Amino acid sequence: MLEMVVSTLTQGLIYAFIAYGVYITYSILDFPDLTTDGSFPLGAAVTAVLLSKGCDPYLTLAAALLAGALAGFFTGFIHVKLHIRDLLAGIITMTALFSINLQIGGSNLIIPRTTDTIFSAAPTMAVFGGLSLLYRKLIVVCLLALIFKILLDLYFSTKSGLLLRAAGDNANLVTALAQDKGRVKILGLVISNSLIALAGAIVCHEQRSFSATMGTGQVVFGLASVIIGISLFRKLSFVRGTTAVIIGSILYKACISAALSLGLPANLLKLVTAVLFLLVLVFSGRRGEEIIRA
Repeated sequence: MLEMVVSTLTQGLIYAFIAYGVYITYSILDFPDLTTDGSFPLGAAVTAVLLSKGCDPYLTLAAALLAGALAGFFTGFIHVKLHIRDLLAGIITMTALFSINLQIGGSNLIIPRTTDTIFSAAPTMAVFGGLSLLYRKLIVVCLLALIFKILLDLYFSTKSGLLLRAAGDNANLVTALAQDKGRVKILGLVISNSLIALAGAIVCHEQRSFSATMGTGQVVFGLASVIIGISLFRKLSFVRGTTAVIIGSILYKACISAALSLGLPANLLKLVTAVLFLLVLVFSGRRGEEIIRA
């Protein structure tokens, strides 16, 4: 039982990076970005290849961030510079990334057990070597989630972060401040997809594998996490959005784990995810887009 709780917490914290990214695009920018389903496996593909070639495990995280940033930039460029609708821009990038991910990592790629990951690398073992792998995973992922949460909170309090919020709430205000609202949107998409690709990288480290189809449905997971978190803490103004989506991610993962522990087949995971998302929308009593814009 304890192992299941620890594993659920670990998974929830890993997928909180997707929730971070979706929170930026859907809740702050009001941008329905489907790039998520492509940038998530992109981060995993880059990580898997680099690990297989003996790259330092922690450097693979930086590489995944960069790859995700490029994906977000491409979506933003299509939308802002080529004047393609936001939803279509994300679909175009997501479709293109499927082929790109196949070129990078193939359809599947397994990381050998002898290869170090961020959970078994020398710096990690020097500090947490006395713990079992299960608890090392939890602590490392928790530290990463907290570090990026703090960085995001600090960023949102800067001038650039405030402009990002304004671009979603009132784009005309950004223009009135003599700022290019298109560049602000692109920046938001870059940050969002870099975090989502980082989630894919951490999953690759945790599972020691990459699959070209692992991104399917990740945008649904991110949306559900954001909606759960914001719905729970909508009336508590002192709870930051990043905190809310972390809790939403953990709760959503806990619901999925509970469903599977009741004996549901693993091949029904996507169905369970979709049904849970539907229930989240129904019991929230409001439409999804109204909740995340609240």
